[in-house]
Amino acid sequence: MRPPNSSKNSTRIISNNPGAPLQFRPHHFLCSLGFQGKGYSDDFTANMVQIVEKGLRAPGGDDQQIEVVRNTDDICSPCPKRRGLRCSNQDGIEKLDKAHLRALKLDYGQVITWGEAQKRIRKHVAPEGLQVICAGCQWLQYGMCEAAVRELHG
Repeated sequence: MRPPNSSKNSTRIISNNPGAPLQFRPHHFLCSLGFQGKGYSDDFTANMVQIVEKGLRAPGGDDQQIEVVRNTDDICSPCPKRRGLRCSNQDGIEKLDKAHLRALKLDYGQVITWGEAQKRIRKHVAPEGLQVICAGCQWLQYGMCEAAVRELHG
């Protein structure tokens, strides 16, 4: 894990259509909720800042549409672990995605808003449930997502 950082040369490259929904792998809903300025690289972190802090957490962010996708997504675009449409840890990522699909009652191809995603997390995910849903995630040990889910439950 890298410390909080920024990259002035990084830009989020997601779509030629600015009105298009973001694309998220299923586990990225919880990653976005728990994001605290840390990432795999400067470019990855800068992209997450654009998507999460300047997008989803900004005024109107709850209305942002997000399409659930099976392969790499808008968060993955600058990830150093990305291998085309896959991840260098594809088997582990697929396990995470399947667990998140079940937990959040999502389907591939479905489009929901960030506000709806948060409602689903609140309804279906208890903070202690992350030990099961996120089993195998290298970020789980840092407690960022658990703290964010606890806060969401308020």
